[in-house]
Amino acid sequence: MYPIKYLLRLATFGIALFFMGCISTKKKKESQPNNDIRFVLTDTGQDRFYDDQGNSISQPTEDGEYYGQDAQYSGTPSSYRDNGDGTVTDLNTGLMWQKTSDNERYNFYDAFTYVEELETGGYTDWRMPTIKELYSISNFNGELHPRNLSGSQPYLDTAYFDFEYDRRMPFAGQYWSSTKYVKGGIQDKNIEGAFGFNFADGHIKAYETGLYFNGTEGVRNPGCLVRAVRGTENVYGVNDFVDNNDGTISDKATGLMWQKVDDGKTYDWKGALEYAKNSHLASYSDWRLPNTKELQSIVDYEKKTIPAIDENFFNCTEKDSWFWTSTTQGDFKYTACYIAFGKAYSKDNSKAKEYYDWHGAGAQRSDPKSGNVEDYLMESINAADSVRIRNYVRLVRNID
Repeated sequence: MYPIKYLLRLATFGIALFFMGCISTKKKKESQPNNDIRFVLTDTGQDRFYDDQGNSISQPTEDGEYYGQDAQYSGTPSSYRDNGDGTVTDLNTGLMWQKTSDNERYNFYDAFTYVEELETGGYTDWRMPTIKELYSISNFNGELHPRNLSGSQPYLDTAYFDFEYDRRMPFAGQYWSSTKYVKGGIQDKNIEGAFGFNFADGHIKAYETGLYFNGTEGVRNPGCLVRAVRGTENVYGVNDFVDNNDGTISDKATGLMWQKVDDGKTYDWKGALEYAKNSHLASYSDWRLPNTKELQSIVDYEKKTIPAIDENFFNCTEKDSWFWTSTTQGDFKYTACYIAFGKAYSKDNSKAKEYYDWHGAGAQRSDPKSGNVEDYLMESINAADSVRIRNYVRLVRNID
């Protein structure tokens, strides 16, 4: 259940949208690109190579170690246009973005009111982005140095988008998406969550909305920032899967082919790269470990059960599973990004004993590339993430 005030806002917004369909907005809407592929999945932007200790290395050769990591492959590069009116158009997706956030924090439902009232660039049809839309503008050459913000780089292209670090809490760069966590409560198993992306430290997680999962009023919190978007909804991030009946699944929306069933084994990061390089699934020899944008593109955020993937097409050996990506996490380069298709566990602090589904299935976190679990303490000021090191793999390749 939603609070009455939010339902009234939605009703008002729906009426407004109806009349906006009949009456032109202050500026003519830009047409969406007409591509055979339904949405363009851009590259992460990561262009450097690392070993499992986080050291920079030269480009690996195919017969050497660490071959197949993110920077090895170049996808569609990001392409933006600054419109000179406070807006930025993504030339790949056709989405238009708010160039500069107001740097105010909003509770989840208040964020919708903010974007409803926004008239940046003279447009009146701004909305909250989905988590896949928000993630589309991420750039994984980011790197946070809390004590040296001038040497930090947000996970965002600052040649086009403005970004300010919170000097009291430099890691607090969370931006809301419109995507609620529908698979259960977070943290104490009763708090309602909605996903956001942190452009300061490069992670997806579910944040408290201010309600409990049953819809009753919860604790108001500092909230997250907002970067509004405009453009056709329910296009970007919508998959079009086809089962090829050979152990592979094609997504016609992105032009990617996927391994239908993981091999049931877990690997450290280097082992995951090796497994992908040596695979000949369905007689193809160009399989790779997906980068973090590619793997996030097949998360099913609308499904109400775990794992967070369309089980009409994919199988997970373990429902509560994490899958490696080829992308090194910029803040701690001895870690690589993973997507949690199962619960994304964390606990209150390093001394606490009980883990909760803190971040939500569909979160993107990072895990040490190698070593022993007891050697690491993956914690922030607010939580201590679970550490696994050995995660599953779902192979990807480009459709011929």
